[in-house]
Amino acid sequence: MSSTHDLSRRHLLAAALGGASAPWLGAGPALAATDRQPLTVAAFPLVDVIAKDLLKDWGRTHPGVRTHVISRQYDDHHTAMTTALSTSGHLPDVIALETSYLGRFSLGSGLEDLSAPAFGAERFRDQFTPFAIETARNRQGAIVAMPSDIGPGSLFYRVDLLAQAGLKEADLTGSWDGYVEAGKQLKAKTGAYLIGDVRLLKDIIVRGGTPAGEGQFFDNQQRPQITSPRFVRAFELAKKVRQLGLDARVEVWMNDWAEMLKRGRLATEMSGGWMAGQMANWVAPNTAGKWRVAQLPENTYCSYGGTYYAIPRRSAPERKQLAWQLVQELTLDRQRQLDAFRSQDAFPALLAAQQGDFFDQPLPFLGGQKARQLWRDAAQRIPVVKMHKQHKFADEVINAELDNVLEYGKPIPKALEDAQALLLHRANR
Repeated sequence: MSSTHDLSRRHLLAAALGGASAPWLGAGPALAATDRQPLTVAAFPLVDVIAKDLLKDWGRTHPGVRTHVISRQYDDHHTAMTTALSTSGHLPDVIALETSYLGRFSLGSGLEDLSAPAFGAERFRDQFTPFAIETARNRQGAIVAMPSDIGPGSLFYRVDLLAQAGLKEADLTGSWDGYVEAGKQLKAKTGAYLIGDVRLLKDIIVRGGTPAGEGQFFDNQQRPQITSPRFVRAFELAKKVRQLGLDARVEVWMNDWAEMLKRGRLATEMSGGWMAGQMANWVAPNTAGKWRVAQLPENTYCSYGGTYYAIPRRSAPERKQLAWQLVQELTLDRQRQLDAFRSQDAFPALLAAQQGDFFDQPLPFLGGQKARQLWRDAAQRIPVVKMHKQHKFADEVINAELDNVLEYGKPIPKALEDAQALLLHRANR
């Protein structure tokens, strides 16, 4: 996903979490009550609000402990944290990380080993959605970050446009080829585009075909896999969709994309479950009742983003246990997680927060569909995809080569070979 998409997602998903301290967390007054430096959390919008609201209560449970939240815009935050970890300068006590950046940080040596006896993160492993906690492991198998929210992927579709075109849900979800064929009929009968941009289609096919335990772009031996069949198929289908004129060529979160959703010009959207709340409350509230969700075509399961919390390895030793208490409270408190889901559609990584009446409630925007059950099912089926330190760079390279194919007619085999060669050069830098 592009940084634009990630940044917008952070603005849309972050939730204000309040409430009392979780019962398993000790106050630890001797730990930092006399510490002159405040406990510092580095975050990005609106994750900074989560931390600030939670820390409001710490005056009662941690008397004498001062706290401070450093907030930067999404990309600026991750750039600053990269610099801080590499130089050990101005290190915060807790860092918020977005999933797409996790590989860059987890595969280095800058994050604390939370599996170590001093923290004991392994004892919480079974409390999280499997893929979310396993994604947070480094090459040595140690947990270096704790998951907070995830974004189970699903296919959003306009039920009214499908009916007008004489189609049903199964025509979209049976196969990716069937999805494209349905798009031809939708365009012919309704004038609506199948999807905003073919990049979305390419991304899902590539991610969905990733073997469990390997990376999206690199295998377990750190070798790029860009010439593999899933990339060939993704590029071929993307090219077909563009040639048929089925994508609107609009970027997610831009104004023209939102206008097309409002006017019924886009028949489908592929995104995390949180998109339902964003369309209902901001993007296209006038389309309420016209949307439904389904699992992605060919039973493809993947996550759209997520938030993790980590502790820098070289941060102040005297505040590490206090930082660990905060990380636990941000990730292991069921009520806080449910509150975040209710208010901001931030689907919890914590399994205990995936149960309850809230999941059985119909969603009016989705025509009364009990969509949270579908997202919960998807979350359990999402495979572990290992993150690589060059993940963001690889994504940029692939998108550039796709543009070369779509805009300049570059042959797909040549485009993938060139991407492979470039990533092979960069793989272990």
